[in-house]
Amino acid sequence: MTVRHLLPKSAPFTTDDIEMLNGLVGRSSPTQRTWLAGFFAGLEAGQVQAQGAPAQPAAVQRPKVPLLILYASESGNAEGLALKARKAADKQGFQSRVVDMAEADLAALPKAKNILVIASTWGEGDPPQRAADFYGALMGDAAPRIDGVRFAVLALGDTAYVNFCLTGRKLDERLEALGGMRASARADLDLDFAKQAAEWTDRTLKVLAPVEDDVTANIVHVDFKSYPEIDNEPRYTSENPIEAEITTLVDLNGSGSTRETWHVEFAPDATDFEYTVGDAIGVLAENDPVLVEDLLVAVGLGGDSALAAKLVTSYDVTTLSRPLVDAYAKLTGRYDVSMLAVAESFAAFSADRQLIDLFLAFPEKLKAEQLLALLRPLPPRLYSVASSHASNNGEVHLLVGAVRWASHGRARNGVASTFLADRRKRGDKVRIYVKPNRHFRLPVDGDRPMIMIGSGTGVAPYRGFIAERAALGARGKSWLFFGERNYTNDFLYQLEWQDHVASGALSRIDVAFSRDQPEKIYVQNRLWERRAELQDWIGEGAHLYVCGDEKGMARDVNETLVRILAEPHLGDLDAGRSRLKELTKDGRYQRDVY
Repeated sequence: MTVRHLLPKSAPFTTDDIEMLNGLVGRSSPTQRTWLAGFFAGLEAGQVQAQGAPAQPAAVQRPKVPLLILYASESGNAEGLALKARKAADKQGFQSRVVDMAEADLAALPKAKNILVIASTWGEGDPPQRAADFYGALMGDAAPRIDGVRFAVLALGDTAYVNFCLTGRKLDERLEALGGMRASARADLDLDFAKQAAEWTDRTLKVLAPVEDDVTANIVHVDFKSYPEIDNEPRYTSENPIEAEITTLVDLNGSGSTRETWHVEFAPDATDFEYTVGDAIGVLAENDPVLVEDLLVAVGLGGDSALAAKLVTSYDVTTLSRPLVDAYAKLTGRYDVSMLAVAESFAAFSADRQLIDLFLAFPEKLKAEQLLALLRPLPPRLYSVASSHASNNGEVHLLVGAVRWASHGRARNGVASTFLADRRKRGDKVRIYVKPNRHFRLPVDGDRPMIMIGSGTGVAPYRGFIAERAALGARGKSWLFFGERNYTNDFLYQLEWQDHVASGALSRIDVAFSRDQPEKIYVQNRLWERRAELQDWIGEGAHLYVCGDEKGMARDVNETLVRILAEPHLGDLDAGRSRLKELTKDGRYQRDVY
């Protein structure tokens, strides 16, 4: 491109010089003009060599290309990958920022220039809860066009669910429909995502990197200051776990209980093992050797001790998914198995069944490498921290409900819960790591009131909350709602709660034991009974917390809170939902559900 009349006639040069300079600059490339700018800047600053000749121009810093890394996370996996992507992007010279979809500004997307989206799918195909509002707005008719914006989507999911990676798939389609330019093909990753995610991120950043000669043309200055900075990932992760000794392993339920809830204390083998109350601990469990041997016998590999060892420590031998059934059908050439992979047939067969049921119902002899090719890596299990680093330095405590049931003529056991309850004892070591949960945190202001709602093992994080506040001398009042089956056998940490009430660390506790009277009473019933006082606490700035089963208690509690918040508005449920959304946006309604 030829550029003319860059210098006006009034410039302090002769007419010949002006023509010469215009000709030179007009023929130069963007890189050459940038070099000249650096040269003159260095010359003006007096950078002269000892011999009196002008020094080489000061190195010109290459302008940074903005990159918005947008994530939607439920358990923290997408957030962790977003942090890793930022580190990689920063090394490559991007001006990057990690943003939670819950805190993102939809109107700013057209200015973002480059967007990296990392999104998990929650439950049966929904977006993560915190991302739901942003997701809904993006899918709506009022969403802004993003013509010319380059984007790439990394989708996380679980093949055990029918709508695998649905959130990421829909986001990818929607960004293209709004005019975005797909810079890299979407990747749909299962629970064993770490290696593939790193490779995808590396490839995508190379595509998004600007061409050298056109670097200045790609620069669009985006104001990222309004977005909060995300903390760096912890030292110990699922890829870099730490060994921790079990120092305490106690069943908290009474002998007459229908529950089995274990209090587990670990002593990690490092002084730099740190966590924050509200975080989760990932446990790298092992499979039941008895189940592994049964599975090997079913495929004609019984007695292979080396293979059994691999399956015990490294492979998922319980999850039955449609992709696995489809792969088994192709491997064996069985038409009846291929028909089982059809959605309706699979739903009917897989209900309360596991992998071994497939092999027993449709038996075929397999080679070791064929079996391993069917399986995915054994995923870690997450448990809410039930202790406080401030009051339990050098320790981390968990509350684990042992999962046991029977179906289709077989006894079934939870992988990690019975790994701890049945196959580990005091003195044994277990690999663990920290999974941060920055959306389930104590109020920054220790004087703020807080209302904690949970049932069963959902009470775990609140034990850490109260211990932390007591250790730090926080003065804010606190109120616990706890639910379980029976007062006599299932009042988890009863003596501790009573001690905290006596000391003033816990201001109040309301309990709901569902089986202690003819009519079942749950925590949501207690909330409704105390709604007037709850309104007062919320009016005083209280933070609300919910921890537990999403499909049961957490959903019912959410609906009850909507009704409570609707009362001042003559029972208008829309007004109640709006108020609850405001509390969520302000960080005063936080949920840790599973």
